Amino acid sequence: MLDVTIARATLPISGAVLLPVEEGEAAKAAAWTGFDAATGAAVARALEAAEFKGKKGATVTILAPGPTLSRVVAVGIGKLAELTLLGAEEAGGSAVGALAREPTVSVAAEVLSAAQAAHLALGAVLRSYRFDRYRTTEKADEKPRLAELKLLVADPGATEEAWAPLPAVADGVFLTRDLVSEPPNVLFPAEFAERIEKLEKLGLKVDVFGQKDMEKLGFGALLGVSQGSVQEPRMVVMQWHGAGKGKKKGKANPIAFIGKGVTFDTGGISIKPAAGMEDMKWDMAGAGTVVGLMAALAGRKAKVDAVGLVGLVENMPSGSAQRPGDVVKTYSGQTVEIINTDAEGRMVLADVLWYCQEKFEPRFMVDLATLTGAMVITLGHEIGGFFSNDDTLAGQLHAAGEASGEKLWRMPLGEAYDKHLKSDIADMKHVGGRPAGAITAAQFLQRFVNGKPWAHLDIAGMAWSSKDAATVPKGATAYGVRLLDKLVADNFEG
Repeated sequence: MLDVTIARATLPISGAVLLPVEEGEAAKAAAWTGFDAATGAAVARALEAAEFKGKKGATVTILAPGPTLSRVVAVGIGKLAELTLLGAEEAGGSAVGALAREPTVSVAAEVLSAAQAAHLALGAVLRSYRFDRYRTTEKADEKPRLAELKLLVADPGATEEAWAPLPAVADGVFLTRDLVSEPPNVLFPAEFAERIEKLEKLGLKVDVFGQKDMEKLGFGALLGVSQGSVQEPRMVVMQWHGAGKGKKKGKANPIAFIGKGVTFDTGGISIKPAAGMEDMKWDMAGAGTVVGLMAALAGRKAKVDAVGLVGLVENMPSGSAQRPGDVVKTYSGQTVEIINTDAEGRMVLADVLWYCQEKFEPRFMVDLATLTGAMVITLGHEIGGFFSNDDTLAGQLHAAGEASGEKLWRMPLGEAYDKHLKSDIADMKHVGGRPAGAITAAQFLQRFVNGKPWAHLDIAGMAWSSKDAATVPKGATAYGVRLLDKLVADNFEG
């Protein structure tokens, strides 16, 4: 990960410089003065020639403006009074591409507040992520060199304080991106569980349930999904106890996060088309997000009690695979008629959700899953869809999405949709047909929360990006880690 150091503002006289510039002529003069003196006004002339006005998101790269400066990248931050922390992150991320060849970059951040400077650095760190462990023939000059970011600020102490919790959040994001990027022959359920166990070094309590454990429990829904694969399933429970020993009785109920972890999804007997099936390695992104979130909470010593549960399976077609028409008994005791074996994620979540509310009696449950293509059709790749039976939790999630940049849009639930799940031979069927597919999937999950405050995040359109964004390089996004960390930080700590 990109190393961030913080020091009192001085004029960088060598190397590469990232220069945040406020919009407007007065801001231009203030930002350029020192560099003009050091470069004979080369920076000012270059930015004037580029008609750079400091508008939000605009960048200009100036090569070798002085005898010892390799490059200056000016990034517009708009009106300083209107610069949000999210905007600061985007500014830092936007400049990373132009600075990737520089081993060290100084950020002339004196004009920014401590929080703005810290979040600008966070944006740069997030954008610098790269998954390259399987690139064995890449030449050294093809790889980015950026290793250190020096924040030069007006108040180092305040900036250090603002920066303190952010590396743990970035670590959680990077962990999720790593997990989601891994190929399915490497990251199968047992390997996934072993990687989670390593997080005990952060202070998490980790329990792993194998095939026989879940058979004894009666996880008929989850085991039905995995029965066609040679890879045995796992359920992993992570616990973080950060609220402290001074809690009053009755206040100890944790908050809970549950993730769908289908490490590869062929669709089973209802097999998917071949084109694009390679993308189904990231059908475990919901579980990956929960793991990254729990690592972030433990890493920054969040003052909250939280549990994270992930159901890990591989969905394969074989002679032992589940069939359309089968009836399974879930951990809740309810029976389900299988209609389409490619609607497997909701079956995994059904057992884990019921186990979570029975075992931990959480204050609320939030589940995450790359659940339906219908959600991609509805909201595309811009906003995640979510459902909730609790207006307070829904409002908190929406606010956290806006603040973190990982936006959410609430979708409806209703009895009329529930009728689509009526089965002729079992308590329910698990697919309601093509109309309102994302909604009927949520209605199915709601039958396994037992009235507990709950939200379901369908992140099918958000887990993977086909293009670069300001703080998210192409590939695994880790969508949801920062959103849920923000939810916790703003509402449930202390």
